[in-house]
Amino acid sequence: MPRFPDPNLLQGTLDLLVLHALGRGEAMHGYAVAQTIHLLSDAVLTVEEGSLYPALHRLEVEGLIEASWGASENNRRAKYYGLTRKGRRALAAKHETWDRLHAAVNRVLAT
Repeated sequence: MPRFPDPNLLQGTLDLLVLHALGRGEAMHGYAVAQTIHLLSDAVLTVEEGSLYPALHRLEVEGLIEASWGASENNRRAKYYGLTRKGRRALAAKHETWDRLHAAVNRVLAT
């Protein structure tokens, strides 16, 4: 079975997945974000560190997420991420865009 996300997957899709994971509740460290995406996708999607951490940095620079340092479950220093108000608005907009794109692709494939 192919490994997802494909390296050619749109950057915006990863951003949507990360924002969604962070929008589910408490702040999370990077590994927890990747695990959440993996678990919610029934183990279909795997987000590698080389994709995840640049995405987290980009989203932080854009003001969509904020980060703070804390201790992880195993008492290691970890950076925790959470959505900002701007990030919540962006998540809603990206989700709406995804829904439209998904419906359009399904229409094409159904014909």
